[in-house]
Amino acid sequence: MEAGGESIPRLYTRTGDRGTTGLAGGSRVEKDSPRIRAYGTYDELGSLLGLVTSELPEPLSDVRAVVGRLEHELFVAQAELAHPLESRTPTHRIEERHVRRLESDIDHFDQDHPPVHSFVLSGGSRPAALLHVARAVSRRAERELWALHKSEPQREPLLQWANRLSDLLFALALAANHRLGQREVSPDYST
Repeated sequence: MEAGGESIPRLYTRTGDRGTTGLAGGSRVEKDSPRIRAYGTYDELGSLLGLVTSELPEPLSDVRAVVGRLEHELFVAQAELAHPLESRTPTHRIEERHVRRLESDIDHFDQDHPPVHSFVLSGGSRPAALLHVARAVSRRAERELWALHKSEPQREPLLQWANRLSDLLFALALAANHRLGQREVSPDYST
C-alpha cells in the first residue's frame, strides 16, 4: 500500500481504451474533460518539479525542500480533483493551511533577492530557468482549473492555492538566480 492509501495493482487496465478514464468512486469521464485536463496538467507539473529537484545544487537546499513538499501537495490537489462533485468528500484536499504556507514561503523567498521592478526574462541559471518553466506550467494548470470551475465549482482553498503556487515558483526562480550570482534581465521592448 502506498503512503497515500491507494494501491496500483498493475500499470494497464484497458479500461481507458475507448477514451474515458475513471474518477475516484468509479464514475468515468472523457479523457479530455475539464477535470482530467486540470489534474493532468498538475501531474505534468509534478513531473517537471522532479526534474527541477534534480537540478538544484547544494546552495539551494532550502529551495529543494520546498519544491519536494510541492510535489506532495500536487498529489493532494490531484486527489481532490479526482473526486467528482457528486461523490463523497475526498480524504485528501487542499486546505487553507496549504494556502497560508505558500504565502509564507513567498514572503520568505521574496526577501532573498533584490527588488524586481519589471518583468524578467526566464533564464539566468539552469535551476531558475527550470523554475520559470514550472511557473508557466503552473499557470496553465490554474487556467485549466478555472475552466473546470465554470462548469463544476471548485472549493476556494484549491483555487487560492493554485494562484499562489505560480507566485511561489517565480519567487524561487528569483532567489535561485540571486544565490547563484545571476542577475535578472528585463525584456528589451525596442528590439
